[in-house]
Amino acid sequence: MERYDVIVAGVGGMGSATLFELSCRGARTLGIEQFRCGHDRGSSHGETRIIRLAYYEHLAYVPLLRRAYARWRELESLTGERMLVTTGSIDAGPPDSKVFAGSLESCLKFELPHEVLTGAELSARFPAFNLPRDTMAVLQADGGYLRPERAVVALANAARAQGATIHENESVVAWETTSGGVRVRTAAGDYWADTLVISAGAWLASLVPSLAPAAVPERQVVAWFDTPPGGLFDPVRFPVFNVALPEGRYYGFPSIDEQGFKVGRYHHLEEQVAPARLDRRIHDRDLDALRACVTRYFPAAGDVRKASVCMFTNTPDEHFIIDRLPHDPRVFVVSPCSGHGFKFCSVVGEIVADLVLDQATTHDISLFALSRLSSSIREG
Repeated sequence: MERYDVIVAGVGGMGSATLFELSCRGARTLGIEQFRCGHDRGSSHGETRIIRLAYYEHLAYVPLLRRAYARWRELESLTGERMLVTTGSIDAGPPDSKVFAGSLESCLKFELPHEVLTGAELSARFPAFNLPRDTMAVLQADGGYLRPERAVVALANAARAQGATIHENESVVAWETTSGGVRVRTAAGDYWADTLVISAGAWLASLVPSLAPAAVPERQVVAWFDTPPGGLFDPVRFPVFNVALPEGRYYGFPSIDEQGFKVGRYHHLEEQVAPARLDRRIHDRDLDALRACVTRYFPAAGDVRKASVCMFTNTPDEHFIIDRLPHDPRVFVVSPCSGHGFKFCSVVGEIVADLVLDQATTHDISLFALSRLSSSIREG
């Protein structure tokens, strides 16, 4: 059986970054991916993922984001692949909404350059927006988007260049810890390592069943809408956004490479799913949920051009999991990311490499400890 220092199960966003960082530090690593790197079957795809420095989810994310931005730029220089595009970001909603108030709090706490706009001022600055009159918005210039498929492939290739081995189209079917290390079994054979990192996204519960109640996959749909001539939705005139509306909380992107204006609704139709049985068809109800936002608040856009299905994997508090398994200290779990994690891949790779090789990290990751979910896990 082949022996490695670290095996990484799942080579999506988090897994590819972890492999790269471990390999750069001299660890003998194996990544096992059930599909191909950069695939469209999980969560790390869809052409774009928002990155924003103003963060309403929790103040603890902002220092991590500062490092994530720096690391993404370093990775771009190393790989020659453009992964991060800056457009500015809008976080908007009623004055007391979590989206607006939380974003503003993070800007004030960490002295992030920003502007506060009313709904009318937002529309005057960016005419494609037509948000409710009581809307307040935070505009933060560092926001933008990442190219997830490009990033995953670039990170995987960079890991290989540093000596990592990656087995694509090979599924992990079981693992166990013994006195000799961690044994990982796939359909192709068995592999041994000192440490196992599980970054399997929506498939986490299949590898760690005890975490099933704390890592729940959810069907998510995004759609691209036609845009009119004149460039209202071009990246130079239309920032990425998160907005709290009466119809739900929506997020969106400018039209990139003339592909159309992309919109999603957080938690879409709230459909919990099993990854192997995910319904990848697009239904009228899917598009109606997105049209409800676009036709009313972005009326210059046209109808749906295309749509895509992916998955969120949600924890009860919607914060990440980055921790050792309490009963198997040689096994680390990374993610689930509850729909907002891809932007952090570059720094999470560093964090996991710290934990595996140095047993600690200087980054504050206390928010992501498994112990906070113990009641959910026991209930499952």
